[in-house]
Amino acid sequence: MARTQSLAQRDPNATRRVCRCALLAALAVAVAAAEALVPMPAPIPGMKLGLANTVTVIAAFWLGPAEATVVLAVRILLCAVLAGQLAALPFSLVGGVCALAVTLTFVHLNARGKVRLCCMAAAVAHNCGQIAMAAILTATPQIALYLPILLVVGTATGYATGTLAATVLERLPHLLASATNRIERQNAEPSPGGTASEQHGAGACAPHPDRSTPSAEHPRHA
Repeated sequence: MARTQSLAQRDPNATRRVCRCALLAALAVAVAAAEALVPMPAPIPGMKLGLANTVTVIAAFWLGPAEATVVLAVRILLCAVLAGQLAALPFSLVGGVCALAVTLTFVHLNARGKVRLCCMAAAVAHNCGQIAMAAILTATPQIALYLPILLVVGTATGYATGTLAATVLERLPHLLASATNRIERQNAEPSPGGTASEQHGAGACAPHPDRSTPSAEHPRHA
């Protein structure tokens, strides 16, 4: 108990950060699942827009490296298990780690105004990591011939996801401030039920007119 209290005193916002991390992880899984249901017309099978990576970028710039790593790991593992594609897990892990490394580099450089460039570079790194893993596991270096196409497509999709991530990060402080003000106003308003109960309690304490004390005009007889 003492250790729990000391951690809470050191970081009073720890619970809030954990909740936000969990929400982003759930959102990333939901977006990845929805994206898997809509096939994307592309020259290479399995190519996706990568909208779930947007959530990881938002987590990295908003919460920090640790939370972004958790969001990425939860999303990759749960999507592989739920979709029954454990064979694709190594490709997703390597590509995700490469993209996360690029994203955290931008975060470390405090390049918040270059989110689009960050997503473009992360998408390219993701494709390079997946191609390298495919060439190693299948022992077919010819797979690298797809790399030029993946670089072009990755740059385009990275710009699209970067635009979305930049828009969310730009509006996020205003949304949080609005939600906080709304909660504070609701807490400051008096509860109508409590006021009624207080009035009812005050009325209950008042003496009943029929229960008055005996009048002095009617003395008791011995």
